[in-house]
Amino acid sequence: MTLALTIGVLVFGAVFLMLQRGLVRIILGFVMLGHAVNLMLMSAGGVFRRAQPLIGYNPADVVSDPLPQAFVLTAIVIAFSITVYMLTLAATGSDDDTEDLS
Repeated sequence: MTLALTIGVLVFGAVFLMLQRGLVRIILGFVMLGHAVNLMLMSAGGVFRRAQPLIGYNPADVVSDPLPQAFVLTAIVIAFSITVYMLTLAATGSDDDTEDLS
């Protein structure tokens, strides 16, 4: 139940920040949303089955599913690269509202 509440709070905070006007707040909202998705993916692998997913080390019925863990690792790398790219755009000032069309 605590995991579901944490995911809900993170999604609420992310949506709130993404609806703000500042670009840095939007970026922080995307980061929070990425954390919420990572927690959701980890919960899909089985919260109560916490044994190591190694062949021959533990029986198959007590190990956690390794596929959501691999998805989370991939999602962390993708979220980090998107965050760095968006922060670079925010630092260079390439915003559509600041460009002069004349």
